[in-house]
Amino acid sequence: MARILALLTNAFPVWVVLGGVWALFQPEVFTWFSGPWIVWGLAVIMLGMGVTLTVEDFKRVLVMPRPVALGFGAQFLIMPFLGWAVGRALQLDTPLAVGLILVSCCPGGTASNVVAYLARANVALSVVMTMCSTFGAVFMTPLLTRYYAGTMVHVDAWGLFLSTFKVVVAPVVLGVALNRLAPRAVKWALPAAPLLSVITIMLICASIIGQSSASVRACAGSLLLAVGLLHIGGFALGYLSARLFRYDRIIARTVSIEVGMQNSGLGVVLARGHFADPLTAVPCAISSVFHSVIGSVLAGWWRLIDRK
Repeated sequence: MARILALLTNAFPVWVVLGGVWALFQPEVFTWFSGPWIVWGLAVIMLGMGVTLTVEDFKRVLVMPRPVALGFGAQFLIMPFLGWAVGRALQLDTPLAVGLILVSCCPGGTASNVVAYLARANVALSVVMTMCSTFGAVFMTPLLTRYYAGTMVHVDAWGLFLSTFKVVVAPVVLGVALNRLAPRAVKWALPAAPLLSVITIMLICASIIGQSSASVRACAGSLLLAVGLLHIGGFALGYLSARLFRYDRIIARTVSIEVGMQNSGLGVVLARGHFADPLTAVPCAISSVFHSVIGSVLAGWWRLIDRK
């Protein structure tokens, strides 16, 4: 059973792509998963991340502070600038440009830990980087979104802060507490938690794509190009930044994955809660498909190189 669950979980890019394509042509299959369902869905994902963490994981920051600091800096310097630059270069419509900036300002995604494992990168470092960028996002995501998108639309930085805290920090802290106080229950539920997160991510992304399916089809070319450039640039510059600081290829892979993969679900929740135009959430949903596929392809390539 554990092996089957692992195989289904590792196929998460396939489920996200299938859900997104299906939602384009039969949106009613997924649009029921909206409103509070999306918020609670993200909370479940973040809770799932929390139960995998222990107090020892927090102590690891002290053991490897330099690569963690590099990952944190690259996450919140490279990606937001790329989101803004790509949106301007392609002259995206305002809601799509704002959505691209918003998802680029989000922290590393929980799926990055799975991809780090598949890529034979440093999984422990990946977990710590994701944890640090997730907690840092409470402040960084609102501030950076306001800085880069504030000239296009009104950005409620305080509202973004409160929403990020509620749907990210609270569930993660609760998960850590459950791991500490009820380890047997957590150990029993843990094998199914990653697959539950994958299913939830697929439902969130498919729902958002389905709710704006006509608009997505109308601007598919520029939208797909923009999101693709954002994530390809993130993976590439993340890797190069680590090599620039003379880290080995294992740490470089880890930084690349952390920078290139965003918490797109958080972007969706913030877009739906704080921006009037529903199209703002669409780049966030598309982002989940792209970073999952690119990350998985990279992981396969790196594993192939290791065999040579």
